[in-house]
Amino acid sequence: MIRESMIIGTIWNLFTHDYQKVAWGPLGQKFVLMCRWFARQWRASAIVQWFCSPRFLRSGDTAEAGKLRCAARRAYQALGLSRIVSGSMFLQCFLWCAFAAAFCPLLPTMAVLGLTIVGFGATMLYDLHASPIRRKTFSLRLPVLVYAALYLIGTLTSVNLRSSLFVGVLSIVFILFSIVLYDAVETQRQLDALIAALVTVGAAVSCYGILQYLFRWGYQSQAWVDNDMFSTIQFRVSSTLQNPNMLGQYLILMIPLGGAKLLGAKDGWRRFYYLACCGVMCVCMLLTFPRGAWLALLFAGLVFFVMWKPRLLFLAPFAILALYFVLPETVVSRFTSIGNLADHSTSYRVSIWLGTIAMLRDGYWLRGIGPGEAAFNAIYPFYSYHTVVAPHSHNLYLQIICDAGIFALIAFLWLLLRYFRTLCGAIRREEEEESRLLQIAFTSGMLGFLVQAMTDYSFYNYRVMLLFWVYLAAGALSARRTRLGEGGILV
Repeated sequence: MIRESMIIGTIWNLFTHDYQKVAWGPLGQKFVLMCRWFARQWRASAIVQWFCSPRFLRSGDTAEAGKLRCAARRAYQALGLSRIVSGSMFLQCFLWCAFAAAFCPLLPTMAVLGLTIVGFGATMLYDLHASPIRRKTFSLRLPVLVYAALYLIGTLTSVNLRSSLFVGVLSIVFILFSIVLYDAVETQRQLDALIAALVTVGAAVSCYGILQYLFRWGYQSQAWVDNDMFSTIQFRVSSTLQNPNMLGQYLILMIPLGGAKLLGAKDGWRRFYYLACCGVMCVCMLLTFPRGAWLALLFAGLVFFVMWKPRLLFLAPFAILALYFVLPETVVSRFTSIGNLADHSTSYRVSIWLGTIAMLRDGYWLRGIGPGEAAFNAIYPFYSYHTVVAPHSHNLYLQIICDAGIFALIAFLWLLLRYFRTLCGAIRREEEEESRLLQIAFTSGMLGFLVQAMTDYSFYNYRVMLLFWVYLAAGALSARRTRLGEGGILV
C-alpha cells in the first residue's frame, strides 16, 4: 500500500530505478574510481595517519589501580563493609548511571542531579567492592579532568560567586559524570542497552512534542518566532525541554543513533521499531522550526552517509529535490531564511555576539566572568549592542570563554580533538558493521551538535549539557565495543 501511493511510489521508483541506472552506469563508475583515488591519497596522508592513530589508543584496555585506590579498598575490606553491601542495589552502578543518562530529558534537573550523584556513589562503591581493582583506560579522562578543574577555577573567581556557585558545581558534576558512566559500562550488552534506551526516550520525547503541537500544549514565547517574517508559524514545540532550540539540539544527538540502530538491526521487528523512532524524531525536529538545528542535522546526515557509504552521495540531489516538494511551504521558507539579517532572531544573535566579543576583549577573555545568567548580566549590559538583553552569548564557544576563560575553551577543544581521533581511529580499523555504524553515528551526531552550538548556547539547558557528556562517554565506549565482550572488563 505504501509503495502504491503516488508520492511514495514516485520516490521509490526514482531511488530504485533511476538511482541504480546512474550509480552503476559509466558516470557512476567514474565517480567511484575518483572516490577511490581520493581515498588512497587521504589514507596515505601523514596528517590523516597521525589523526587516526593516536598514541593514547595503543595502551592496554585496563590499567592497574593507583595506591590511593588500593588503600581505600583495604580499609573497605578491613571495616567489613564488603559483607554489608554485598548484593545491594547500590552495587548496580550501570543501572543507576544508565537511568540518569537515558531518562534525564523526562525528569526535572534536580532529580537528574540526584541520580547522577547516586551513580557516582554506586560506581565508587562497586570500585571498592570489585576484585581485582582495575580501571578501563579512558582516552578522554585527562582532558575531562582538566576542563572540570578550569571550570571550577572560573566558578570560584566569578564576578558573582553566589549566583555562579550552584551553576558551576552542577556543571562540574555533569562533566565528571562522563568518567563515571564510562567506568560503569562493562559489557557490550550494557552499551547496546544504553544506546537503545537513549533512542527510545528520544522517540518518547518526540511523541510528546508532536502531541504538544496538535493540541497546543505548553508555553509559547513571542521571542521564539518573528511574526513579521513567519506569520504562518504559530506554535513551536519544546516537549519536555522547555525550549524548541534545546529540543533541536537534543534531537541532533539522538537521530543519528536511531539511524545506526535501524541500519544495524538484524530482524524485521527491530527495523520497524527503530524506523518508527527515527520517523517521530524527524517529524518532531520539523515542528520545532529551528533553522540552525535543521542545518546541523543535514550536515550530520551528510557526514554519516559519506563515512558509511560514499556512493550514497548520488542520492543527495534527489533527496534535496524530494524534500523541496514534500515539505510544507512554511518549513521551506523558514529554512531558506538562514542568514537573513532582516529576521529578528538572526539580528538579535549577531548583536549579542558583537557585544560579547567586545566584553571579552576588554580583559575578561583570560579568566572569564563566571558561569550563570547573573554573572553574565553583571557585565554584559555595559557592552550590549542596541541595548539587547540576553541571558547568555548564544554561542557555546563564546560562552565557555565567558564562564571560565580562554584556557577552558582550549581544554574543551582538546577534549573534542581526542574524541574525534578516538572514533576515527576506531572507524578505520573496525570490521564489525554494527559497531562501525555506532561509531559513525557518534561522530556525525557530535559534529552536528557542534555546528548548532555556533548559533546557540547548547548548555543553557542543564539536561542537554548532561546528554552531551553522556554522548562523549558512550561514543568513546563505542570505539571499543567489540573489545568489551559479554564478560566485560572489571572496573
